[in-house]
Amino acid sequence: MILKKALTIAGSDCSGGAGIQADLKTFSAHGVFGMSVVVAVVAENTFRVIDVEDISPLMVEKQIDAVYEDMGTDAVKIGMLSSKELMKVVAKKLDEYKPANVVIDPVMYAKNGAALMDPNAIDSLLTYIIPRAELLTPNIPEAERIAGFPIKGEEDIARAAEKILSLGCAGVLIKGGHNVEKASINNTSSDHLWIGNEYSAFSSPRVNTKNTHGTGCTLSSAIASNLALGFSLKEAVERAKAYVTVAIEHSLDIGKGNGPTHHFYGLYKAAGIL
Repeated sequence: MILKKALTIAGSDCSGGAGIQADLKTFSAHGVFGMSVVVAVVAENTFRVIDVEDISPLMVEKQIDAVYEDMGTDAVKIGMLSSKELMKVVAKKLDEYKPANVVIDPVMYAKNGAALMDPNAIDSLLTYIIPRAELLTPNIPEAERIAGFPIKGEEDIARAAEKILSLGCAGVLIKGGHNVEKASINNTSSDHLWIGNEYSAFSSPRVNTKNTHGTGCTLSSAIASNLALGFSLKEAVERAKAYVTVAIEHSLDIGKGNGPTHHFYGLYKAAGIL
């Protein structure tokens, strides 16, 4: 069996629950070899972001070159890109290497609401990054920013998806877990997928826990993992949603704020560790 490879281009999370650390754990949990390009170092924990320091665009470019001159990828997950300059260099390299299965999580805010993207970079996100996505995975606030209007219910979600698709991405998954009133019905968490004009909804029971640090990173990297393994986009989303639901159900009560999900619960259970 040929080992599949996935690359994450994102910011770090020194507390281990989100960002590149969550992505690499998720790749490993799916049996995919993980590689990383660090675009920013984030000093954060489960309850606050202390500081963010961007890596230089030139160093980001060299990291991407290092991966593609040697190993290549079967899927790419792109997360936090905090500045216009970083967006431009990542777009340049995507055009150069033309990787398959690009999943983009347009990270704008940390779980505690701290900004992780320069508000002045939204136009660059729309121009340089979104058109290069096979799948974009915004939560409700991110979809509102990208679409340019508030989302108050499922009709607005559909309108936002139409607007986002018009920006050039092949598919969009608008995640409903972030906002109960706007995207959840009967205590369920519903994610809404459009691949062109094809619509699918993925629902699961809402888990009563505060420990959801890094769920967006984990979902997008799980989708990328399943694409690398050869599943269709719809299948990859369905499998990733199931994986994240289990990770949230068995989340870890670590830290003073929103604890992390359990990326390895399934593996630990199968190994008899739990």
